[in-house]
Amino acid sequence: MAGRVEHPAAGYKKIFETVEELNEPIPAEIKGVIPSWLGGSLLRMGPGLFEVGDEPFHHLFDGQAMIHKFDLKDGQVTYYRKFIKTDAYVRAMTENRIVITEFGTAAYPDPCKNIFSRFFTYFRGIEVTDNCMVNIYPVGEDFYAVTETNFITKVDPDSLETLKRVDLCKYLSVNGLTAHPHIEADGTVYNIGNCFGKNLSLAYNIVKIPPAQKDGSDPLEKSQVVVQLPSSERLKPSYVHSFGMTDNHFVFVEQPVKINLLKFLSAWSVRAATYMDCFESNESMGDPAEYLSSHKFRTSAFNIFHHINAYEDEGFIVVDLCTWKGHDFVYDYLYLANIKQEWEEVKKAAMRAPQPEVRRYVLPLDIHKEEQGKNLVSLPYTTATAVLNSDGTIWLEPEVLFSGPRQAFEFPQINYSLCSGKKYSFAYGLGLNHFIPDRIVKLNVQTKETLVWQEEDCYPSEPLFVPTPGATEEDDGVLLSIVVKPGAERPGFLLVLDAVKLTELARAEVNIIIPVTLHGLYKP
Repeated sequence: MAGRVEHPAAGYKKIFETVEELNEPIPAEIKGVIPSWLGGSLLRMGPGLFEVGDEPFHHLFDGQAMIHKFDLKDGQVTYYRKFIKTDAYVRAMTENRIVITEFGTAAYPDPCKNIFSRFFTYFRGIEVTDNCMVNIYPVGEDFYAVTETNFITKVDPDSLETLKRVDLCKYLSVNGLTAHPHIEADGTVYNIGNCFGKNLSLAYNIVKIPPAQKDGSDPLEKSQVVVQLPSSERLKPSYVHSFGMTDNHFVFVEQPVKINLLKFLSAWSVRAATYMDCFESNESMGDPAEYLSSHKFRTSAFNIFHHINAYEDEGFIVVDLCTWKGHDFVYDYLYLANIKQEWEEVKKAAMRAPQPEVRRYVLPLDIHKEEQGKNLVSLPYTTATAVLNSDGTIWLEPEVLFSGPRQAFEFPQINYSLCSGKKYSFAYGLGLNHFIPDRIVKLNVQTKETLVWQEEDCYPSEPLFVPTPGATEEDDGVLLSIVVKPGAERPGFLLVLDAVKLTELARAEVNIIIPVTLHGLYKP
């Protein structure tokens, strides 16, 4: 990766500040040449409102959901954004205070109510947030903005209007689903979420939502649970943010960051607690659940948010992950008070946090008892190992694909339509420098070589890969990223990079700042 870059001016603070929505799309000024075949919309989700009245949101994942759109059409580019009119947002605007508890910010009862009605408000149960600021994905013909709770919000990808709130509990037995589904070529959606399993224990459900229905009915109505995985600790399911999928297998990592259910329920009933208050990290895990009919794969503790890719090869499953070493919860370091500090303080905080690493794990599918104590991985191109122990568990050691001190390769993307679940060569990611996004990185997962795009005082976002029509090479296409350059005359721009060399093809600049965005999609 490029040499260490410093940010003494702390311009990154600007991407965590409230902005206003737009009444209509605004034209962008184009520098360079946008490929003529690139016509469509880049849709991105993120927080756009970081306080309500004089009450601040505390965590990066608390700000109210805003949808952003760069439209590319006939050589012209426009930019548009709107707040999603969630219950959380509308009620906050109406009452001029935070009404629904977010990930790391507690909502307090209405100060105007008397003590008795306040008391009853507490015991009426938990109001779960519908603040869908994490991602947007298609279900059938529709598009949904999502977070990780049971509420998803249908939006119009053209006008950016909020259409309706949907409660997944009406269709599926899940407490929520991740914001990172897998979507097959025909539009079938797979996802995973926590649920209540047998005898009050917790479990994980993998669900399947069919593609658009011929009769025009809602695919959600035909969604189903494909498989249920029990939690290794009955009352403490692991936090799950994404999962892997190959032709024949789902890949699920049960990580040491746990949701303590009892803590969760008791905290909510008596005081203003947040979702963050209910996580705990344990160095020791429960026993892998009995559903793994024959073998249990184990390895040393890490946090995992984003799977890069997984595929089958010669009787092995190869799993590439963006990991953070240890069991300390990374989200603890993403409070706005932390990431909006001066640069030297930001660096100090990141020194205490888990260290990021891109890792490859290899899981043998065909295991024989007599092979105890030997490395079972025979793939010639990896140093990852898998050793069968006497208790029947298989201990995995990874191959490190990328590692730099406090330099993360995160928000990974691949040529998804060509390579998802298949052997591949390239991953594209956002480079985090002490948690501050300041580069776009291409990682060759076979040679470990990296290419970097970086520019002074520029803060990019997750790069989305768009293949060139008719391309035969895996990396023949462009990367799209929304970049913020706070001091510039036109501080927000859509960056178009050649995905082969990571050289700039064009940028489309607008004269307003754009706050941080997390995930999104390109809609041709």
